[in-house]
Amino acid sequence: MSSNAPRRTALDALHRSLGATMTDFAGWDMPLRYGSERDEHVAVRTRAGLFDLSHMGEITVTGPQAAALLNHALVGNIASVGVGRARYTMICRADGGILDDLIVYRLAETEYMVVANASNAEVVLGALTERAGGFDAEVRDDRDAYALLAVQGPESPGILKSLTDADLDGLKYYAGLPGTVAGVPALIARTGYTGEDGFELFVAPSDAEKLWQALTEAGAPAGLVPCGLSCRDTLRLEAGMPLYGHELTTSLTPFDAGLGRVVKFEKEGDFVGREALEAAAERAAANPPRVLVGLVAEGRRVPRAGFAVVAGGAVVGEVTSGAPSPTLGRPIAMAYVDAAHAAPGTPGVGVDIRGSHEPYEVVALPFYKRQK
Repeated sequence: MSSNAPRRTALDALHRSLGATMTDFAGWDMPLRYGSERDEHVAVRTRAGLFDLSHMGEITVTGPQAAALLNHALVGNIASVGVGRARYTMICRADGGILDDLIVYRLAETEYMVVANASNAEVVLGALTERAGGFDAEVRDDRDAYALLAVQGPESPGILKSLTDADLDGLKYYAGLPGTVAGVPALIARTGYTGEDGFELFVAPSDAEKLWQALTEAGAPAGLVPCGLSCRDTLRLEAGMPLYGHELTTSLTPFDAGLGRVVKFEKEGDFVGREALEAAAERAAANPPRVLVGLVAEGRRVPRAGFAVVAGGAVVGEVTSGAPSPTLGRPIAMAYVDAAHAAPGTPGVGVDIRGSHEPYEVVALPFYKRQK
């Protein structure tokens, strides 16, 4: 196999047997959809969906100074994360540009798992390894040690409860606990990227197929269906969640992305990008950058990433993600727009779709919020 051939997850043969449309995503051969992406989207919103997310990049950081290393390498205060809890954070360059957004799980007193986006896993691994110099800590590439399955949707707690005696009720949002699911050892996490309740199951690749089949059988009465990356994108878009390469890039700081809250200047010690980020925070306070907003189409034309947002004949922003919204029944987009046009209901805002200025309503994010 040549080095540029896409990698395959432990569930590859199973996806193909289910008739999945496969696509190359960040160097992985991944299921895009199994049937109708709209039906898969609706299943997650109303019942449950099962995803293979084994392309995500798991990096283990261990050792007496694991917390100190992560506090230095990332913008968040990782040392304050309790054992069994998780935190959303970012890793930035020295100039403040975002290298990736991450979830960090504290598995034990001196053991953490950093989960990177598939497209950035190599970059994050390299940056953490480089930043580990001088710390009594080890950075380990564990991407081949895990398969990752996710069950998302309102029926997911009931489906998972039928397969495990782990305390799911006690498992808070952004937490993880070791357990056994359908006889398979797993790290059970509750972090999600769809706007719904749900769970992520980190397991050995050799156990992935057994677990997928058990979840499929347990979920059948509740209407669970297999889901591909396509509906994952429309679900996260409706939930207003950023996607690296779209809402987050190396040319933006967390403050530019409206996510300055993840940067913890008050933590002990220096961290990579601190100086640049302090300057970015001051700039943002004095002169707000473009603001990430939601746009809802008045017509039927779908905006795509890179399309210009216009008002009064001038370009005032740029679309970062756009798609038809199955829940709203209309096309939606996230876009960075000038602060003067960012308030919900701002009149006269449109998107330039191939030379035609289509009217759009500016709304606050997210587009969709589940009922608790």
